[in-house]
Amino acid sequence: MLKKIDRNAKRLKRHQRMRNKIAGTPERPRLNVFKSSKHIYAQVIDDATGTTLVSASTLDKELRDKVAELTKSEAAKLVGKAVGERAKEKGINAVVFDRGGYIYHGRVKLLAEGARESGLEF
Repeated sequence: MLKKIDRNAKRLKRHQRMRNKIAGTPERPRLNVFKSSKHIYAQVIDDATGTTLVSASTLDKELRDKVAELTKSEAAKLVGKAVGERAKEKGINAVVFDRGGYIYHGRVKLLAEGARESGLEF
């Protein structure tokens, strides 16, 4: 009998391995990415206090109308730009990128590029 591979469990294991090495500080918080089959989410997190400083997703009221006619890849880049601009407004210039166990390819890469275009350094 064949065993079915649980892809999300493998991703969570990779993410935990990364989180043992990556932590957000107040000076350089962590930019976390989560993607579902339909949406993508980004958060800037200060791990010292355990608080979310800035967030953006395809479900945000400001982005929802713009994202409706875009592809998922284009929407990911738009979310990256939005989270970068919101972080700059809060005075955050540099972050540590946490890809959430996903490979740095496709929507995750485009989100990162969008955040870099808006002025975040990582």
